[in-house]
Amino acid sequence: MPEKWFCTICYHEEETFSPPASCPQCDADRKSLLQSGAEQVDPKSSQSTVRPQTLEEVRDLARNRLKGICAVYPHCDGRSERICQREAYGKPIGIGGVGSGSSFRANITALAGLRLKTRLIDDHFEPDTSFSFCGIELSMPIMGASPSGVGRFNDSITEYDFCRATIRGCRETGTLTWRGDTWFYTQNSFPSLDALEKEGGFGIPIFKPRSQDILKSLIERAEKANCPAVGVDLDGCGSTIMTRHGQQVYRKSVRELRELVKFTSLPFIAKGIMTPEDGEACVEAGVQVVAVSNHGGRVLDSTPGVAEVLPQIVERLGGKVVITADGGIRTGFDALKLLALGADGVLVGRDIIRAAVGGGSLGVKMHMERLQQTLKRAMVMTGCPDLSHIDTEIIA
Repeated sequence: MPEKWFCTICYHEEETFSPPASCPQCDADRKSLLQSGAEQVDPKSSQSTVRPQTLEEVRDLARNRLKGICAVYPHCDGRSERICQREAYGKPIGIGGVGSGSSFRANITALAGLRLKTRLIDDHFEPDTSFSFCGIELSMPIMGASPSGVGRFNDSITEYDFCRATIRGCRETGTLTWRGDTWFYTQNSFPSLDALEKEGGFGIPIFKPRSQDILKSLIERAEKANCPAVGVDLDGCGSTIMTRHGQQVYRKSVRELRELVKFTSLPFIAKGIMTPEDGEACVEAGVQVVAVSNHGGRVLDSTPGVAEVLPQIVERLGGKVVITADGGIRTGFDALKLLALGADGVLVGRDIIRAAVGGGSLGVKMHMERLQQTLKRAMVMTGCPDLSHIDTEIIA
């Protein structure tokens, strides 16, 4: 009997007698196709699985496909007994934190240490989460972060389909994703830019701090793809895997940053800022967006959590640049905390990986919708009808 197959990237459905090699509509890889209408999941196969109906089913599929890399725990906190952290010593870092994982855990504990005040007595309202970023009106101040290299996680999804899934899933919820760069990306084969070109440029490429000439050529591609902004992951200068594979990365001076800012007509993002001093250097260089981030705890052990350093950076840079923050966000409640500390927008990384691996664009869409729902709930309970009302007064 023929079986129905569902493409998790473009949602095309096809009925065939044998599993298709790719989606006939968008050319997504076989790994992005799921059975549609089947009643059971084969727990031994990462290929023969059913179309998820809920976010929990998406996470179940991701757990199966990421076996040995990520157990998709209900509480992702980077503790030493977690699967991802057991890889930290002498093995590929996978999805965990570098070294002891303390920087990864610091993001979680810093957020957990913040408490929200309830403010309930006033007129009822429906929260407005609309947000303007780099000239684009978004449905919420939560965006997808820029993880990359997921295509090498158990061969669970191709890198190109992962990028497309994040772009499409975020776009379908009215927001956008940032797209990354890693050791197997080259000027001739750059999956995130390939996906952005395919999807009309609706996403922001964040490049590793490669040589100036290479960065300029990548920025030109982003401009031609109609991307709304570009950026550089400054803390990528500590990436040993890039150097090990002949992809040289560098620290960048104010002069070099200014050169890149002037080279492009697009808003420029400096990602990986963890101190007010580096933030001020970015302002001096003319950067329009400063992204406060410790790279998910993946580049330097023993750093503070993002929520610990964000207030200092906001105090020094507030009003001069747009400030985003990422690190440890799992719910809209977490997002509200970083917004209350002064971030203009926030980004989500690890959960986007799990959503895309488990359900492609559909999984990312489900997850982003969940984040918006929990953010709205938090805003109702703290008396914030729109983003302008979110401030430190709601932190206990």
